[in-house]
Amino acid sequence: MALTIYGDHRLGNCLKVKWTAERLGIDYDWVETPGGAGATRTRQFLRMNPAAQIPTVVLEDGRSLAQSNAICLHLAEGSELIPRDPYWRAKMLEWLFWEQYSHEPYVAGRRYFKLYEGKTDVELDPEIMVRGEQALARMQAWLGATPYLVPDQLTLADIALVAYTRVAHEGGFDLGKYPAVKSWVGRIEAELGLEPAQSG
Repeated sequence: MALTIYGDHRLGNCLKVKWTAERLGIDYDWVETPGGAGATRTRQFLRMNPAAQIPTVVLEDGRSLAQSNAICLHLAEGSELIPRDPYWRAKMLEWLFWEQYSHEPYVAGRRYFKLYEGKTDVELDPEIMVRGEQALARMQAWLGATPYLVPDQLTLADIALVAYTRVAHEGGFDLGKYPAVKSWVGRIEAELGLEPAQSG
């Protein structure tokens, strides 16, 4: 029984699980599960994840696991994607927690509203843009001095944060204002074997 990933290919939280599995050479079956279309409300899905969220995975032993960063941590345990040094492991976790609280709600949130709900800038809370710009500025300050979020090593922090940063332009964010972030996106896309999300 292979790993089964239930996810929506449009959503970064699902793609980060896919990319982690691929980076580690883990075989998986992908089950396309559209977010917000009722697919996570079926009796079968709710048995796997009562929170009715994607991504959800079913492990080889039949147990299920949810929350994207928790899944990635489980898949990568003992691999080169998690630093062995306790401090840098904690720093990686710091970025993972920050991603879900201070980055994803704004960078990914604005993208979702514009791309999938068709909302205009006038209809959106301007604070979402402000907070998204603050998140990108923090990344810019850090990545100006290091090629990865944990120095000298590709980790889960890079995989998690590149998922939505690479498509930030779809939410109206201009990565040209953040050259270190833009260079980092290109570097991580190349390491993961991804087609660039933004040309130029």
